[in-house]
Amino acid sequence: MSDTRIPPHPDPRDVPLQQVLEALVDPVRRSILTQLAHAAADVKCGGFDLDVSTSTATHHFKVLREAGLIRQYYVGTSRMNSLRGDEVGKAFPDLLDAVVAAESGRRGQRRGTSSATTRSGRSAKRTPSVA
Repeated sequence: MSDTRIPPHPDPRDVPLQQVLEALVDPVRRSILTQLAHAAADVKCGGFDLDVSTSTATHHFKVLREAGLIRQYYVGTSRMNSLRGDEVGKAFPDLLDAVVAAESGRRGQRRGTSSATTRSGRSAKRTPSVA
């Protein structure tokens, strides 16, 4: 039985690189991807640390979904989000890892941390910043 609330999800191999890059240009969307990459499990829409309104966040989720970067599904009344890392990696090798590592580096510099591990178990190693 299919849930009619679940929007369509394109195959990442069918999404033009231009559309993927346009989705990645926005810092809010990169933050969503980074939070998903570091989360222990899929995250509901309201579970992200975002400094935007709910309607703006909804727009960002739509852009990421239509670019093939995230998958959305329902658990009860919660819309859940998962990173499509393996699928995107086949279409655009190492792209998400590079984006998450770069974004994690920026966030880490602001928070004073120096490394990050993604859900895939990969470690984005960076040199510590010198004060």
